[in-house]
Amino acid sequence: MPDLVLVGATILMGLAAGLFYGFSCAVMPGLRATDDRTFVSVMQRINAAILNGWFAIVFGGAPVAMVLAAGLQWSHEGNREVLPWILAALLLDLLMILITMRINVPMNEALAAADVSTDARILAALRARFETKWVRWNNLRALIATAAFCCLVCGTVWYSA
Repeated sequence: MPDLVLVGATILMGLAAGLFYGFSCAVMPGLRATDDRTFVSVMQRINAAILNGWFAIVFGGAPVAMVLAAGLQWSHEGNREVLPWILAALLLDLLMILITMRINVPMNEALAAADVSTDARILAALRARFETKWVRWNNLRALIATAAFCCLVCGTVWYSA
């Protein structure tokens, strides 16, 4: 059972890292070429669509699975040598969640309140306040989530060795 939970945590963290990576290398560069109204409208739709059960399983399930994996490794069934990898991944994931909740989510909420039928100058100003900062923090989230995923991969390899 400890090995299955560790693999599950690794898969969930990999999915989270892939999501942020996808935004970094495809979604946001693709939106960069759009006009302000399209940018705001698409980001509003993406931010509304992502709030679903599948995302919740990945975003909230990864740290829960890591805590469970650490507990199982700590127990008599597990391999305590894997704990540093799991704990490092958990700390990185919690940092990524903190950035998401303190920076990206409030920015998304502010963008959600915008009326896309408003004056083009207002949309341009809104985008200017949002895009560069959001992308910078998302890139950091992608890096942190990928590092957490790598820690779990190392832990999984260590566990199976």
